[in-house]
Amino acid sequence: MTGIKDVATEVGLSTATVSRALRGQPGVSLANRRLVEEAATRLGYVASRTAAGLATGRTRTVAVVVPYVTRWFFAAVIHGAEQVLSERGYDLMLFNLAGSAEARHRVLETHQLSKRADALMILGLQPNEQEQQWLTGHDACVVLVGAHVPLWPSVRIDDHEVSRTALHHLTELGHRRIAYVGGSPEEALDFATPRARHRGYLDTVADLGLDRDPCLDVVGGFTVTGGLAAGHQLLALADRPTAVYCASDEMAIGVLRAARDRGVRVPDELSVIGVDDHEMAEHLDLTTVRQPVVEQGRTAAQQLLGLLDGSPSPPAHVVLDAELVVRGSTGPAPA
Repeated sequence: MTGIKDVATEVGLSTATVSRALRGQPGVSLANRRLVEEAATRLGYVASRTAAGLATGRTRTVAVVVPYVTRWFFAAVIHGAEQVLSERGYDLMLFNLAGSAEARHRVLETHQLSKRADALMILGLQPNEQEQQWLTGHDACVVLVGAHVPLWPSVRIDDHEVSRTALHHLTELGHRRIAYVGGSPEEALDFATPRARHRGYLDTVADLGLDRDPCLDVVGGFTVTGGLAAGHQLLALADRPTAVYCASDEMAIGVLRAARDRGVRVPDELSVIGVDDHEMAEHLDLTTVRQPVVEQGRTAAQQLLGLLDGSPSPPAHVVLDAELVVRGSTGPAPA
């Protein structure tokens, strides 16, 4: 059976260097890393993760806590993180909370993660004080995506500013009666992003002196189905909105379908704008505020690797830019 010494002999490097190269550790040049990987493949050598873990105390695994693994945003973030981590020889272990507060407690406040992963990436959730205390007390290596606490590195966009960008676009088109479709304030997992986007909507409506009608503020649950129901609710109003700002493209897609069902012309009678630049947004000609979703996953993974490598730099809080993408679903307010 081919062993690590055989690979080292083949490439003329020490077994320690070969081991670091195959485990994705720093201290090995790119040229030597490729040389080792090619030799290992040619000789049929596969490094034992169990042995590596015993030697280093590392599992070579990153746990990713995701509220809903089936949601497009979270899947895209995970994809970006996996691109970076796999290059360094790390596997991902998914903890799908599926919207359950009990599952959140089980993962973030118990020993479920102990000794199973080297680091923890938390998507969309802002750990509360109790969770912060538990994770800090157990020396957890943590990075947040879409949330922020001073303790750990994070990557996100400015969700408050995203709402401001969307509403300014609509008001520049002459709209004054603008509805909002977002998440529920009673959401069990207490997401950071929906709260920030809703606050951005309320603040901008107040700043611009727009109609503040509670009937225009509805729940869409960040799903197409929820957006469809919200769209029907808004379009059934006697004094319906001329524009709808949806806190995600998936909800905006549902609103577009509701408008089609009711024979409401977009954008002549109703303008619709979303957030994300979902892969379907361009196909549906949806105006949106684009956020770099995959890049958030990649940046978070790079932050984690820095922590695992013992980077001396302080926690970095990265805020990536979002940009308005104007397509055919928004237009001038009807006379």
